Amino acid sequence: MSGNLKIRAFFVLGCLVLALASLGPTLLGSSAPDWWKKAFDPIHLGLDLQGGMHLVLGVDVEKAVESRLDTIADQTEDLLREKDVIFKRVGRQASDRLVVTVYDDEAGRQVDTLLQEMFPNLEPLTLVTEGAYILKNFRLSDLEITEIEEYAVRQALETLRNRVDQFGVSEPTLQRQADNRILIQLPGVKDPQRAIDLLGKTARLEFKMVVEDANPQEAIKGNLPPGAQLLYERNVNKQTGAVLETPVVVESKTVITGDLLSDAQVRISNQFNEPYVAIDFNAVGAKRFDQVTAANVNRRMAIVLDDTVYSAPVIRERISGGSAQISGSFSEQEATDLAIVLRAGSLPAPVKILENRTVGPSLGQDSINKGIFSVLIGGLLVIAAMLIYYRLSGLVANTVLILNLVFILAMLSIFKATLTLPGIAGIVLTVGMAVDANVLIFERIREELRIGRTAKAALDAGYSKAFLTIIDANVTTLIAALVLFQFGTGPVKGFAVTLSVGIIASLFTAIFVSRVIFDFFLGRGQVDRLSI
Repeated sequence: MSGNLKIRAFFVLGCLVLALASLGPTLLGSSAPDWWKKAFDPIHLGLDLQGGMHLVLGVDVEKAVESRLDTIADQTEDLLREKDVIFKRVGRQASDRLVVTVYDDEAGRQVDTLLQEMFPNLEPLTLVTEGAYILKNFRLSDLEITEIEEYAVRQALETLRNRVDQFGVSEPTLQRQADNRILIQLPGVKDPQRAIDLLGKTARLEFKMVVEDANPQEAIKGNLPPGAQLLYERNVNKQTGAVLETPVVVESKTVITGDLLSDAQVRISNQFNEPYVAIDFNAVGAKRFDQVTAANVNRRMAIVLDDTVYSAPVIRERISGGSAQISGSFSEQEATDLAIVLRAGSLPAPVKILENRTVGPSLGQDSINKGIFSVLIGGLLVIAAMLIYYRLSGLVANTVLILNLVFILAMLSIFKATLTLPGIAGIVLTVGMAVDANVLIFERIREELRIGRTAKAALDAGYSKAFLTIIDANVTTLIAALVLFQFGTGPVKGFAVTLSVGIIASLFTAIFVSRVIFDFFLGRGQVDRLSI
């Protein structure tokens, strides 16, 4: 055996050993050793094969528009104070209108000028008088509203994707549908309710100052001080696990928001041995947090998530460094989920679950059995045809066909791809296409043998002359598969993955592995003819 052939043979053998090693956890299942499972993941199955969750969420884009107007109202209030414009109040009316109440026409003109400069997308409406006051009405333009709604859906999709990625679901499907809907498929989810809670939480984190002199009981009756709101603090009884809600009056104005966070991690308290969430602000948030704590020493600051107060500690001193913590008698899972949603960011608008279906694994097992059966039937028919038509050379083609299937499954495992029902269809198609390259090579060899070439010369000519044709045919199919993967969704992607992997494996086995097998037998002695 020549040195070059030995190198090629050992390379093929190494690839085969790696492939079999990567398939070990899939074939052995739970009986595989832990070190083996850590080294190679079993083949991941899609939602249609192993079951899981199918959710359709609707993004409440109207709330996103309201949130944008609330932000503009806060900025307008600060701007008017900065410019010494006398006004009574600034607030949002309905879902798309901003109202600035002033005392005279001169202040109204100043408001028009300032808002036109700062917020050109605000359109002035008809002037309204209310007793001694003048109400300046503004409305967001239709173009601005459309852009806000579009951004809300795109941002919600990205935020949900981040949450799912940190939740640890393998190969989830998230895609946008019509009417501001988002489709989410989570294969293999064991705790559907936890997934729903994680995805449905808006996770709007706010820091608000507590109004110390307000009476919560009076606030419950509706007697709230100006610029204040009533929230409830979440407390968990350690003995019974019951959740208690305590009324807390806080300032309506938010001093810091969660979009200034850079990280959130679960920690364990040394004093009480309970989990809490440690948060870190970015540079802007750290500076703001430093300013707020310095200006409010000995006051309580409420940490509010989705309008629920999780804790309201007293600021004992100025806090520099941009770090804080959220405690609230969490379980470890609750603290972990809270850290996930804070890291992933808050949703720009609330989402509603419009459709919730749990796919059972029994349907998946039935699909797997039928898929395996179809692969076996297709493979056996191809093997029989190759043996009958090409005799011993057909046996070589069948050997590389089996290796081709092994390499396909191994690459699915190594690259952590997901096998779906359309993916099985892609494998069946690959089995049918896998022998095409060998057919081209064998027919070229036959032509060379007919004109009197030796077995070795015919083999060399057959592989060299068929090489470019094989590459052209497979590369064009690979390009089509990559386009399907890039622009397709769900089942189409599953088909494209196995088709792409199958083409790569077919090229390797048909051109490289089969040539190694032929060279091995031809190199063992003088061969006068090929069985082909």
